[in-house]
Amino acid sequence: MHPRLLISAAHKSSGKTTITLGLCAALKDRGLRVNPFKKGPDYIDPMWLQSAAGSPCYNLDFYTMSHEEIISTLIQQSHGCDISLIEANKGLYDGMDLEGSDCNAALAKLIQSPVVLVINTRGISRGIVPLLLGYQSFDTGVNIAGVILNQVGGPRHEGKLRSVVEHYTDIPVVGAVQRHHDLELTERHLGLVPANEAELASNKINAIKRHVAEQVDLDKIITIANTAPALPPLRSDFISNIQQPANSVRIGIVKDAAFGFYYADDLDTFKQYGVELAAIDTLHDTALPDIDALFIGGGFPETHLAALHDNQLLRHAIHSAINNELPVYAECGGLMYLCQSIEWKHQNYEMVGIIPARAIMHEKPQGRGYIQLQHNNDHPWTGIDSSASVTIPGHEFHYSRITPLPANSRFAFDVKRGTGIDGQHDGYVYKNLLACYAHQRHTAANPWIKHFIHFVQTKRN
Repeated sequence: MHPRLLISAAHKSSGKTTITLGLCAALKDRGLRVNPFKKGPDYIDPMWLQSAAGSPCYNLDFYTMSHEEIISTLIQQSHGCDISLIEANKGLYDGMDLEGSDCNAALAKLIQSPVVLVINTRGISRGIVPLLLGYQSFDTGVNIAGVILNQVGGPRHEGKLRSVVEHYTDIPVVGAVQRHHDLELTERHLGLVPANEAELASNKINAIKRHVAEQVDLDKIITIANTAPALPPLRSDFISNIQQPANSVRIGIVKDAAFGFYYADDLDTFKQYGVELAAIDTLHDTALPDIDALFIGGGFPETHLAALHDNQLLRHAIHSAINNELPVYAECGGLMYLCQSIEWKHQNYEMVGIIPARAIMHEKPQGRGYIQLQHNNDHPWTGIDSSASVTIPGHEFHYSRITPLPANSRFAFDVKRGTGIDGQHDGYVYKNLLACYAHQRHTAANPWIKHFIHFVQTKRN
């Protein structure tokens, strides 16, 4: 068995992230091994879920993964755990496809998971009934096995809600969580990366846990999860087929309060390829370790500009290493860090300076959502057939723009959907550096880690 449930909502901002965090932490406190998952291309929620559950959070995403890869990831990463909690994104039936093939309900049916709906009850009472009945009848193939009433106004409000739900529906109420400032996750809180600001994040999670443990019936949650049927055996395993290269490599990976956006299964894939990942802290380390390549993921460089600027020794070391042809791959925040400077709130801070442009922060997103890229002939990595018209799925979310880049700049990707660096291209190329706004994910359709490792090996030999 794989006890599991999908925690969804009627719409975004219903509080499902807060409730899921509380459930992960409360069930962990009971001595259960909890494995969290997150639907869609998200880094921040998985970091919080990992901190609450005490185990890595893996993404399940229709856009970048096949159905088989989604099921495979769920089965592999649930192995040995007592319960898996999958946090949805947006509402239960929300998605890009008119027919709903990529929505949370579709995921629930694919992985045969019961659903617990988190409903923001602020300002409603009897009106919750047609909402629940509508969600039940819209797709009878979805098992809505419970509802958690959230943002409840008090005991009287809770009583009204419970009465009408129990009278008109067959959906059990498994919790009623009252409004409280402890349960508010502000933008500042979301910006706290649990692995990097552990004490502050831990305090927030513990506060949420107390409220959820007191107001949600954890026994009912476990019972619902145990109703999930056994998943069918895998027809193939897209991870275990990895064959390690003949010579392992050592890759530096930047992991600190400014940079920390990495997919858990991508990190697993590096290790399965025999790569040693050497952690680098851009805020405190003053030199690069002995490495064959460098990977700088996304993050929040704009919130640590002074510290990044003040660490001149490391900035100069990275600049020199790239000029000396160290293979480097950077995504989003990493791309910004490699620019001449980052400008935010009318203040300008010098950065690594290897990319001859400024990263300027804006108030609104400059690139957001799923993207499609295509390799071109300037892509530096070996093993990639840039003549093949294969589109690469990925995603981007950035408030900055890179400007002004020289007219003769080289790019690895043509943008088929999305924004990229200039609306048409992404993946700035200089010597053995590839830096892009796109976030890639290693899948059967885009084995980017394999290509990167092979490129590193060719440059080392």
